[in-house]
Amino acid sequence: MPTVKLTTQKFKEEVFDYTTEREWKFKGSKPAIIDFYADWCGPCKMVAPILEELANENPDIVIYKVDTEVEQELSAVFQIRSIPSILFIPMDKQPMMQAGALPKHILEEVIQKELLSSAS
Repeated sequence: MPTVKLTTQKFKEEVFDYTTEREWKFKGSKPAIIDFYADWCGPCKMVAPILEELANENPDIVIYKVDTEVEQELSAVFQIRSIPSILFIPMDKQPMMQAGALPKHILEEVIQKELLSSAS
């Protein structure tokens, strides 16, 4: 499955509605990754094809992309200060944010350890 473009509205519907909930409660049916990026960002462009590959290789997770230039409210909610920033969302634990462009093997490790190990 390819990566999914995520708007603020879609985030509230499919991931977490921060306007109505105080405590984190993930709405998704699969673990997820959210890539906060911008079109002008060099490291973001390096990570994008890796995330596409991972999305296709891991049908048990959803990989979303948030354009920080367009979705400024959502970027502010997560206090995005540098991009790329990647949010890992396990099914039953708190989400984890990682700033910076991570190599594929590190992303795969996090997916296996943090997202898929608890999902089974």
